[in-house]
Amino acid sequence: MKNIAVFASHNGSGFDTIVEAIKANILPINISLVVSNNTNSPVLQKAKANNIKNYIVNQKTASDINARLIELLKQNECEYIFLSGYMKKLDSCITDNFKVLNTHPALLPKHGGEGMYGKHVHQAVIASEDTISGVTIHEVNSEYDSGEIILQKEIHLSEDETVESLELKIKKLEKVAIVDGLLKYLSIS
Repeated sequence: MKNIAVFASHNGSGFDTIVEAIKANILPINISLVVSNNTNSPVLQKAKANNIKNYIVNQKTASDINARLIELLKQNECEYIFLSGYMKKLDSCITDNFKVLNTHPALLPKHGGEGMYGKHVHQAVIASEDTISGVTIHEVNSEYDSGEIILQKEIHLSEDETVESLELKIKKLEKVAIVDGLLKYLSIS
């Protein structure tokens, strides 16, 4: 069974999706580590509730953040990292040595790049008058949202779509995309 780490800065809704899929015997993986840069991140409590090792790694807890992340990943035998709303850019010493996946709330390469997350993405989709949006599961490299695309799921926007309604649709679609993307990625990597 493959060990993965989940990195999240806040709620970690992707973490919830992965845990549910593991418990339902859909995903044959083990979350062996949860890392957050945010002391108050709810994902840390969720990890504790699921008996998963969890750590806060930021400038207050580590003099060398990258070295600490690598140490934790190696200690917990994690070859894979899933980013679930992790709001820090990973250094190439991480992305070059581990298999890192991210979920993006649009169809890359459109609406990607620095600062394009959450509502910012949905605002850009609506402002561009796109008729289709979706979720992209992609590898992470040293550039924002430019890694190899593993999987994309699409939805059609309604004529009266709002940022809020689109966000709800994308969150629902993201749950399916995360599980399908992980299954596909783990079978080919």
